[in-house]
Amino acid sequence: MTRIAVVHLDESCLGNGREGSTPGGAGGLIEVRTSKGIERRDVLVGDPDTTNNRMALTGAITVLELMARKESRFRVLFVSDSEYLVKGIREWAPGWERRGWTRKGGVIENLELWQSLVVAARRHDAQWTWVRGHKGHAKNEYANDLAVKAAKEQITSNGAVPSGFEAWIAARREKKLYLDYDADTAFTVLEERLARGEKFLLREEA
Repeated sequence: MTRIAVVHLDESCLGNGREGSTPGGAGGLIEVRTSKGIERRDVLVGDPDTTNNRMALTGAITVLELMARKESRFRVLFVSDSEYLVKGIREWAPGWERRGWTRKGGVIENLELWQSLVVAARRHDAQWTWVRGHKGHAKNEYANDLAVKAAKEQITSNGAVPSGFEAWIAARREKKLYLDYDADTAFTVLEERLARGEKFLLREEA
């Protein structure tokens, strides 16, 4: 049975590119429809010494592998503000794989993670789209906050845990933010597009 899901991903690295250890984190908000309505779950991954790009890949792999444990093949849309992740899985990785995981420009950065991502994605009907970060997209901002929390506190969740999104957006609404945003409708729009078999663009202000 194929189920439908939407996943909002983000990543963080504290001191990315500096000397010494650079702790990082990845955060994911998973949305699926159940008999009780729309269910939301959070995923957090911490790493004591990493990069933004590695955490973008790690977060996606973690979510895909968690979904595979459900013994269902998901038709899933990943929404991320990482062009490295989205453009890489859509455009670069297929060519690298065809050439035996080589590239003309030299060594493939994060090769093992890219290989793991391609394998994990094949377990599902996965699509990937980019959204501009830090532009008021509620679920991207929430995923960013999860990633920062994972990086600062070095938290890795035990699977997909109950989401704090409802409390998060309620707190923002007290500050007069996202007053017209309907999270359920936003999910439903993407869900219906997936159900129709629609192909998403590389870049969408989803």
